[in-house]
Amino acid sequence: MAVLNKIRQRSLFLILIIALALFSFVLADLFKNSDALTAKSQNIVATINGKDITREDFLQKVEAAQRQAGPTATNSQVMNRVWEQEVREAVMGTQFEELGISVEKDQMRDLLKTALATSPEFLNEAGLFDEGKLNEYIANLKETSPAGYEGWVNYEKSLASNALQQNYFNLVKAGLTGTLAEGEWAHKLEGNKVDIKYVQIPYASIPDSTVKVAKSDISKYINAHKKQYEVEASRDIKYVEFKEVPSVEDEDAMKAEMNTYVNGRFVDGTGRKDTIAAFSKVKNNEDYINSIAESDIKFDVRFVFKSGLPTAFADSIYNLNVGEVYGPYKDNGFFKVSKVIAVKQIPDSAKVRHILIPFVGARSATPDITQTDAQAKATADSLLTVLKADRSKFPEFVTTYSSDQGSVQNEGRYDWHPYNSMVPEFNDFEFEGKTGDLGVVKTIFGYHIIEIEGQKDKKKAVQVGTIARKIEPSEASVDKIFRDASNFEISVADKDFETVAKESKYVVRPVNGIKALDENIPGVGNQRPIVRWAFEDGAEVGDIKRFNIPNGYVIAQLVAKHQEGLMSVEDATASALPAIRKEKKAEMIRDRVSATTLEDLAATENTSIKTASAINMKNPTLSGAGREPMVIGAAFGLNEGETSKLIDGANGVYMIQVTKVTPAVELDNYQAAANRVEQQKTSVVNTKLYNALKEAADIEDNRAKTQVQ
Repeated sequence: MAVLNKIRQRSLFLILIIALALFSFVLADLFKNSDALTAKSQNIVATINGKDITREDFLQKVEAAQRQAGPTATNSQVMNRVWEQEVREAVMGTQFEELGISVEKDQMRDLLKTALATSPEFLNEAGLFDEGKLNEYIANLKETSPAGYEGWVNYEKSLASNALQQNYFNLVKAGLTGTLAEGEWAHKLEGNKVDIKYVQIPYASIPDSTVKVAKSDISKYINAHKKQYEVEASRDIKYVEFKEVPSVEDEDAMKAEMNTYVNGRFVDGTGRKDTIAAFSKVKNNEDYINSIAESDIKFDVRFVFKSGLPTAFADSIYNLNVGEVYGPYKDNGFFKVSKVIAVKQIPDSAKVRHILIPFVGARSATPDITQTDAQAKATADSLLTVLKADRSKFPEFVTTYSSDQGSVQNEGRYDWHPYNSMVPEFNDFEFEGKTGDLGVVKTIFGYHIIEIEGQKDKKKAVQVGTIARKIEPSEASVDKIFRDASNFEISVADKDFETVAKESKYVVRPVNGIKALDENIPGVGNQRPIVRWAFEDGAEVGDIKRFNIPNGYVIAQLVAKHQEGLMSVEDATASALPAIRKEKKAEMIRDRVSATTLEDLAATENTSIKTASAINMKNPTLSGAGREPMVIGAAFGLNEGETSKLIDGANGVYMIQVTKVTPAVELDNYQAAANRVEQQKTSVVNTKLYNALKEAADIEDNRAKTQVQ
């Protein structure tokens, strides 16, 4: 009981002890996981001028941009595009907030009116913009299509953002002026001229081999030019690629298979009955190519000229008689057997004009297209009837009805163009018809009313049927490549990467200076997984990892990790060395020269005195020596007849003497020159202002850490 009483008496003390113990435990855990104290949340992609961009929001925008960009744009390309948009929006948004500028409802309506002034769905009977139709369109979109309405909201935001930026740029431009003093200075900069005599001692006169540059010189140079040598964090790797490629045996087997179609296959001694007729004997070529031979490239009904055949085999195929076969031959990753099916004379070029009537669902049809297939055909047929009676209406109908913006400005005309330039149906009409033909043709783009205006240079064209088989590795070859990659990966785990590769005659490819957000690895293309691995927190120099790539594997080793900061002496040597040598050569020249006159210097250095006339500060170029701003600047600091000391220039060491000074003509008024100065200032606002704001902004980029790329 006595003990319990003592505990009760000291309860406050015990509570404090327990609290301190718990607090120290939490602190220890935080220090053990330092990222919890120092790193941004994994959900924050970036912080720009204090504004956080969340991972979820960023990826939603990337997904939308990817849909819009289509399959041709890589994920990293789209992400970088969205990133630049986000940075611009945040950087400019900071400026808008500080100035208190915004786009209000009335201005938004004016912006929409301007942007949609020519959109037919928002025009009234008089052809004028109707705000009521716009309101009806937005209300309907909101009720019927959430996705469409979201797209419309984004469109309005885009208009507003562009308007705000333009307002901001205009405000900056309004604050830029050219004063009379600046005008006078600009006038004199161009108009003040001097004539000089000079002696140049070129740096090239001293061999590079005689100039010793130590690592300490390079280090000193880097520190003196820090801005030039600041670098991002980077990684160096090397890798060996194992490609799944066909072996010689694979190609021989494929070639034998292709010969089956050349020679045919009949019942043999074992009783096999899977007869295959020789390609030269068949009549239904399309069925034979697509179904029996199961060609990897399907039958193409179009005729081709000699220039359209594989270059290396064009003569052999073009000169075949109808029904004759050529091959097997190897072309562009395929084994092929080709047969001439038909021959005819076709113009090599044609000139046409057309009117395109699209329908709902046709390729490139815009959202405002409402005609069905049948309605579009009826429209095309009715226009054709009118045109057959009066072809002079063609240009008028093009302007009124055609949706092909590529030809509307040229009265619907496509000037001389070669055979097979257009989609098949269009091509067949213009090249198989004759000059003057007028008709309606349906393609994937809609109904075309086409008039053939000219054809020329008929020549032989051939219809060629080709059985093609892609040259691919067999299963046995794929298995062997997998084993080779696995064995190499195991071997280099405890042996030197280069030595093992050399013993096996594998090519080692080094890749240096990889940045955290790079996606391309030279030699193997888009390989973000390799880049991410190289930048993982736990990755150490010497680590090795295997990566699956299209049609093969890469075994990679992390060679070096370069932290953000100043470039290393080794990496900076290539760019710093020439500049350091130039400085040392200038010092060597100055040390050996004691002459104080041009004549003595020229005699001592076994060179000549040169002249340059009418040089000015605006264009600091010295005739016979190139761009030399330091030398020309020094010339304008001398009086007429005065000789300079030695000057270190861009291409050598110089001594100059001013022989004539010609002042700029005095003007009564420098307003015109001041106006030019103002124009020069304002002309760079659109190109340089944003970059300056971006450079000054506080941007914390966590894309690599949050692994959005």
